[in-house]
Amino acid sequence: MGHAALSGGFRDAPIQAAHVFRAAMTATAQPGTILPVRGATPPAPLSVAAGALLLTLCDGDTPVHLAGKLDDPSLRDWLTFHTGAPLCDPQESAFAIGEWEDLAPLNRFSIGTPEYPDRAATLIVELDKLEATGATLRGPGIQNEAKLSLPDITAFQDNAARFPLGCDFFFTCGNRLAALPRSTKVTR
Repeated sequence: MGHAALSGGFRDAPIQAAHVFRAAMTATAQPGTILPVRGATPPAPLSVAAGALLLTLCDGDTPVHLAGKLDDPSLRDWLTFHTGAPLCDPQESAFAIGEWEDLAPLNRFSIGTPEYPDRAATLIVELDKLEATGATLRGPGIQNEAKLSLPDITAFQDNAARFPLGCDFFFTCGNRLAALPRSTKVTR
């Protein structure tokens, strides 16, 4: 384990994790809302927002799948040192993180069961841009409609059609994040 794995975590974990948790819950309760977060300095190429989410939401009982170029030794070491989260295959993950192309196909991830829909995976999708444009979002937490730059509208429509089953999503870019719960309806 290199020096990079030991640095880049929260300096004041209780306070910073609480701020990130509040941003994550606000984004989930208000789909399409883009919020800034800070406090983490993860190894490249992981974004500040994705690193802060992982530090806040993961622990030793939270299996995480790293996809594509994020499945890197320095990131594996950083994540396990700071959170204790075990790394796993897609079908076993509570959280998965990667670029959209690396997370596909989505049917590799748990969508929960009728008895336990909460056992679905949450995917953290790293994007090149995150803007309040593009796909139209409607549903719980959205007064009329919201817009969000999604990588694949059809995949999110299919996911919402499974409700109450399906995956939940966070989108990260730089120090910003947004969320898309499975209950949100997506149109063009």
